[in-house]
Amino acid sequence: MDVFEAIKERRSVRAYRNDPIPEEKLNRILEAARLAPSAHNAQPWKFIVVKDEKKKEALAEASHGQSFIAQAPVVIVAVALDPEDVMSSGVPSYAVNLAIAVDHMTLQAVEEGLGTCWIGAFSQEEVKKILEIPEKYKVVAILPVGYPADSPTPKIRKSLDEIVCFERFEE
Repeated sequence: MDVFEAIKERRSVRAYRNDPIPEEKLNRILEAARLAPSAHNAQPWKFIVVKDEKKKEALAEASHGQSFIAQAPVVIVAVALDPEDVMSSGVPSYAVNLAIAVDHMTLQAVEEGLGTCWIGAFSQEEVKKILEIPEKYKVVAILPVGYPADSPTPKIRKSLDEIVCFERFEE
């Protein structure tokens, strides 16, 4: 599969089969994150791989009761190790760094025949407590990973004319 096909195929999966993920597939997904670029190539992140059923259930509860998270055989939690760093543009670097790394994982998951759902709705405090993450770090995303148990619906996206401007900003 080429990259553009993976981008077109990627979707938010909210129902998973309980089939285990082979370690080689999981390792390629994690390797995709490791290879992602980051500000100053610092890679200021940790990815916590969660397979324990009780912890997955607790993460689902901490994610405002999104029970499908616990269905996935693996949940990856992306953690920023330097959440105070801000780029000269005024943008927090952790948000950009981890967005790229997590997106690399989502695309590699498609290549592996797996589905993901980028979870941003969760209690920072609860997730830190469940996974024993020190207070000084920031949880950025929760990513359930597994074989989809649902059928895809077509993606609805705006047209290029609605989102692209040339040479200057236009409303």
